[in-house]
Amino acid sequence: MDRRLRDPPFTQPPVAFQPSSSTSGPGTVSYYLHDLTPYLFRYSDGVRDVLVVRWYGLAYLAGFVIALLLLKRLVARGYCALAPGDVLDFTTYGALLGVMLGGRLGYMVLYNWESFSRDLSLLFQIGRGGASSHGGILGLALFTWLYARKKGVSWLNLGDNVATAVPLGIFLGRIANFMDGELFGRVSTVRWAVLFPSEIHLPSFQPAQATRLAVERLPASSFDIMQVAHAVPQVMEELQRILNPRHPSQLYEAFLEGLLLFGILYFVRTRARRTPDGLLSGLFLVLYAVLRIGVEFFREPDVGDPLHLGLSRGQLFSLPMIAVGMVLLGWSLGRHRGVAGVAQTPGPSLSTNE
Repeated sequence: MDRRLRDPPFTQPPVAFQPSSSTSGPGTVSYYLHDLTPYLFRYSDGVRDVLVVRWYGLAYLAGFVIALLLLKRLVARGYCALAPGDVLDFTTYGALLGVMLGGRLGYMVLYNWESFSRDLSLLFQIGRGGASSHGGILGLALFTWLYARKKGVSWLNLGDNVATAVPLGIFLGRIANFMDGELFGRVSTVRWAVLFPSEIHLPSFQPAQATRLAVERLPASSFDIMQVAHAVPQVMEELQRILNPRHPSQLYEAFLEGLLLFGILYFVRTRARRTPDGLLSGLFLVLYAVLRIGVEFFREPDVGDPLHLGLSRGQLFSLPMIAVGMVLLGWSLGRHRGVAGVAQTPGPSLSTNE
């Protein structure tokens, strides 16, 4: 058995446990202690993992399949300038070079530059985790522009259709974040708040009650912490006492930046009789950034505020998206002002070389 299970991580013999508002009692709220597995399937030989399928990896795969099917549908209905035979090629390389590479590079540059500048090989150490949604969006936008130039189609038209699919990938990614118990929200007393075990490793962690639990001896991930807790009941009780209830901000992002944003963009894409090229791309950038900035007020902020504006890094990186999105919206609507809005001429614009 793992040594940490034979030797419970207490600095001193644990004292008698006292009732906590995070557990039970008259007039108190019982909060859910996050105890989900990040694995869809896990096979171990007793020493190390042999075959592992994580929800996070499944989210990438499901996002790829959904984007492929949605783009095929948009092409078939005449909304997208891409040739039917190019959809699989575009989606595959867009996922690999745009989303995955862009997301990983964005994380290293925007959130982990100090370590990355000393060791560039960290970019390829995907097993250590770390991806940025802003980096993924920028990487996909750049790939879309290059691919459109190669195929001689309107990059704004292609970008509009890609923008329609992106929120579904965001939805799946945030659900995977919740399954992993990472990127959780700020401390809150709302009834649907959640106790996230990995909170104990935050630099700013302040236990809800005094404790003798040596939290620094516990594993890093929520899942591994809960494995210890299930093996050592004292640890389970202590976690329920000392963890702070927090907003499940991953779910807020999943439904706002994911499902809600997809619903808006898909409605405009398919219900408006004509959408000028660039409109949906601009709308995506503005709405995603506004929603992200709003949700960040409920999310535990990343360490550091480089501009000292009282904003999280996620909020700072969203501000340029609003500016670019507004420019795209103004340009696309101004260029098509003579069409009298978006409801006069049937069919999407498939102009090329823009």
